[in-house]
Amino acid sequence: MQPWAITLIVIAVVLTVAAVVLYFLGKKAQKKQAQQQEILNANKQTVSMLIIDKKRMKLRDAGLPQVVLEQVPKAMRGSKLPIVKAKVGPQIMSLICEDKIFDSVPVKKEVKAVVSGIYVLDVKGLHGRPEVQPPKKKSRFRQALEAAQEKAGAKPIK
Repeated sequence: MQPWAITLIVIAVVLTVAAVVLYFLGKKAQKKQAQQQEILNANKQTVSMLIIDKKRMKLRDAGLPQVVLEQVPKAMRGSKLPIVKAKVGPQIMSLICEDKIFDSVPVKKEVKAVVSGIYVLDVKGLHGRPEVQPPKKKSRFRQALEAAQEKAGAKPIK
């Protein structure tokens, strides 16, 4: 047998084993996430709050309680999370926001928020109309691509 054929067989076996391991780890993580989502939904409540500020910042800089910092895995402590500083009743609190709704959270406005512990799950405007996000600027590449397509008479890509 050729030496390169042996090498290819070894690489194929290693890739197959890695794929099987990742499959089972993914299933385990998916079950764990579903269980955590059930806990969040069981403990959620609606609260009226005034959003003071929102930023993506590291946990240790966010002003969260020490108990929360100790429970976070060491690998996640350096990552940036969406943090919302809000006045809930007489207290000013730092809360962790759901990543999906972070961009739609209005700053310096009073809102009704669905909260589970220190985790903000959903935000609805209380007064006035919801803010409409301005459209994102197009990159130079996208502008040049659209200009070239207009000249060629082609349909622009969205």
